[in-house]
Amino acid sequence: MGLVIPLEEPASNIGLDPLLTLVEGDMDRVNQTILSRTGSSVTMIPEVANHLIQSGGKRLRPMMTLATAGLCGLSGQGHIKLAAAVEFMHTATLLHDDVVDQSDLRRGKLAARMLWGNEASVLVGDFLLGQAFKMMVEVGSLPCLDVLSSAATVIAEGEVMQLSAAKDTATTEDDYLAVIRAKTAALFAAACEVGPILAKRPRAEIAACRAYGMNLGIAFQLIDDALDYGGSSVKLGKNVGDDFREGKITLPVVLSFRRGSESERVFWRRCLEEGTIAEGDLETAMATMRRHRAIDDTIERARHYGAMAHDALGLFPASDWKAALGGVVDFCIARTH
Repeated sequence: MGLVIPLEEPASNIGLDPLLTLVEGDMDRVNQTILSRTGSSVTMIPEVANHLIQSGGKRLRPMMTLATAGLCGLSGQGHIKLAAAVEFMHTATLLHDDVVDQSDLRRGKLAARMLWGNEASVLVGDFLLGQAFKMMVEVGSLPCLDVLSSAATVIAEGEVMQLSAAKDTATTEDDYLAVIRAKTAALFAAACEVGPILAKRPRAEIAACRAYGMNLGIAFQLIDDALDYGGSSVKLGKNVGDDFREGKITLPVVLSFRRGSESERVFWRRCLEEGTIAEGDLETAMATMRRHRAIDDTIERARHYGAMAHDALGLFPASDWKAALGGVVDFCIARTH
């Protein structure tokens, strides 16, 4: 029996509630920092930045920085600025991604590029990256600066890797996993690593937090891939099938292409490589994926990486922080939006 994604149930944050409670005070400080750092005498900068920053994202990545800092007993101010820097890095990549992908929607609203243009979106993204690095320097931890700056480089490499793989049906599962490790999971990993570094925890604990973040990030992206072919625009915050229309090669496509007949491969080449998409092709793509269990198996792989994220936490003693971090994994895999 195949897995079923409960796409029509109301969105729920139940799995996140314990974490939200634990980080509530620190997240208020992070949000204040974010708002103060988007200020500029150039009017368009706060307008564009706040359009996306205030658009309802869960701020999961900065919460991961706060949570792993809490797991390691860190107090003070440094992790607040690092969490804000992580959110700025993420927001910058979203602004840049929407330009590269020519996306119209982001989190259910018009993408910034649709309101202010591509040039403004790219340049405000650059501004946010600059602010992120200023905050990292202010924290005064070279190891943390090294981790986050390295992540910024890897993320950019992942974007270029994805661009190279776009529309290429010869992409393998290993190729695709390399892209999402760089493009998505690298920031999750860095966000989880800087807290224990700042807390001066043993190397094994730092590595465990990084492994948790890396595997969580992979699971998160794989679920996104599955939902693009089975979610709803309201819950996804973007148009269903955007990946298909943009010619993106994601894991459901890779599995369907490998498992399909030659006529099905001709279909994928026409739609994704040639960009010739006719009415009803999205429905055909989804039916093909169901026939070959591509979406089910993408979710199964996400569960596998989720289990690895849980295992990475095994090094730490039982605590509210550990339980909350485990709940984040379960939420990311079970989410319906």
